[in-house]
Amino acid sequence: MRLVLVVIIAYLIGSIPFGYLIVRATGGGDVRDTGSGGTGATNVSRRAGKAAGAITLILDALKGYIAVLVAKSLLNGVEPTTAGWLLAAATIAVLLGHIFPIWLGFRGGKGVATGVGVFLALVPLAVLCAGVIFLAVVGFTKYVSLASMLAAASIPLFIWLFMEPEFDPKPLLTAASVVALLIVFAHRGNIARLWSGTESRITDLKR
Repeated sequence: MRLVLVVIIAYLIGSIPFGYLIVRATGGGDVRDTGSGGTGATNVSRRAGKAAGAITLILDALKGYIAVLVAKSLLNGVEPTTAGWLLAAATIAVLLGHIFPIWLGFRGGKGVATGVGVFLALVPLAVLCAGVIFLAVVGFTKYVSLASMLAAASIPLFIWLFMEPEFDPKPLLTAASVVALLIVFAHRGNIARLWSGTESRITDLKR
């Protein structure tokens, strides 16, 4: 019962479509009709400008962070290994909510900012290292999508390197690996455009 509660709450938090709502509020229509078709910060920037994109980034990360805090608050008295797996389930659920939101016909964002928020709450040093990879790839290629996928794929490695030895690493490593796969899956259209040379670069964003 506790697992069901944790998963449902995390999914519903993840499903809040901040990017979609922000673009709608500014009169920009459906952000999913733009660029990569997602509701994330990069696509919001293309449709409504960089300020709207920055707000979306913060809010999407915040919902990942909050989902972890809420899950932790429901795990008082739970045995540590079981609690670890419940947190892993919440981590995956909040990403599923963002990528497949029930309110938007299961067409949402790519999950990157929400993943950042989740792992900031769990393993902040891993996020910092993945952020260095993200910035390096963006600086070199100007492709946010490529940088996002590579940074997400690096998170399990950094968790393995920096996980406190007294904790069982399997739940968090499992969650990070599933999250990385979800983010790559959500970028499947970007992968096709990268392959064909038609992917938009960060220089294409609105001011």
